[in-house]
Amino acid sequence: MLSLFIWLAAHAAEALLCLWVLRWGGAERLEGTFASGFLFSSFAPQWSAEGLKMAALILLVFCAISFAAGLIVPGLRCWGSC
Repeated sequence: MLSLFIWLAAHAAEALLCLWVLRWGGAERLEGTFASGFLFSSFAPQWSAEGLKMAALILLVFCAISFAAGLIVPGLRCWGSC
């Protein structure tokens, strides 16, 4: 189980990455690059900027849901280490 501080830091970093892609030009910078494959999917280098923004939006929604669930039930704060 992760501590609350690490849980908050991990979700804050993920949310900032998604916001960078959605709002601050990250999708245009990642479009067609190999790095987008590490962040979203192995098919991501073929996606347009709009596709990367959609993936970031979906990831941000799931991030918010898992963050809320981890705050309510601390036992859910694990990523393969429990």
